[in-house]
Amino acid sequence: MEAALGLMRRIHPKHSETALSALLGLLPHLSSDLLSQVDQPLQVLCDVDSGKEFILCEYNRDADSYRSPWSNKYHPPLEDGPYPSSELRKLEIEANEVFSIYRDQYYEGGISSVYMWEDENEGFVGCFLIKKDGSKTGHGRRGYLQEGSWDAIHVIEVGPDEEGITHYCLTSTVMLSLTTNDQSSGTFSLSGSIRRQMNMDLSIADGHLCNMGKMIEEMESKLRNSLDQVYFGKTKEMVCTLRPPAEVLPMRLPES
Repeated sequence: MEAALGLMRRIHPKHSETALSALLGLLPHLSSDLLSQVDQPLQVLCDVDSGKEFILCEYNRDADSYRSPWSNKYHPPLEDGPYPSSELRKLEIEANEVFSIYRDQYYEGGISSVYMWEDENEGFVGCFLIKKDGSKTGHGRRGYLQEGSWDAIHVIEVGPDEEGITHYCLTSTVMLSLTTNDQSSGTFSLSGSIRRQMNMDLSIADGHLCNMGKMIEEMESKLRNSLDQVYFGKTKEMVCTLRPPAEVLPMRLPES
């Protein structure tokens, strides 16, 4: 299992689905563990009833059908699929509306979906998803890349209320992939993923949605900084070391 997870962490996001399918064929007895622990690039489907797109993942899937957060219906239709309780469904609807505003302000486009379900520990779990396509043909308003995608998966486990205090456990994964192909930069491809976890005990005076939103906002800020320093910073350092800009070359060459 550790070897399989280590392999998936090193696979290009474009090939993760093919690699996961091959691993499931080799290790069928670990299929449930692999599907629950391996994050794949997010897919999108249109909800015919509401006319809105929603994100597909393992958290809104049952068999080969996916539940839409907008109409609360499965696509394709499923008779006995699991649904959240009426109270949790109200929170899910509100979370989708708020998270849609958050996504539009931070990402300037893209698609978001929020799913919630009851937990065995008398609490519940929420999954907040964002998919931003930054390619020339994508949804975003800044399509400068030949190909580009940002997939963010935030899973929050909310514990039961104990004297007005609730424990929150947030696990966030971001998958980044971008490709450029123009005269200024040439052909360049960069991809990878990063995962972090955060635990907090917060008062529920402001409500669960407010607490979860604060944690996601803080986590995304940390993840963006890490990606900027690790992926882009190190890549820039290596490229400038191996191929320094033309204006720097005369400064480094000896006069003779």
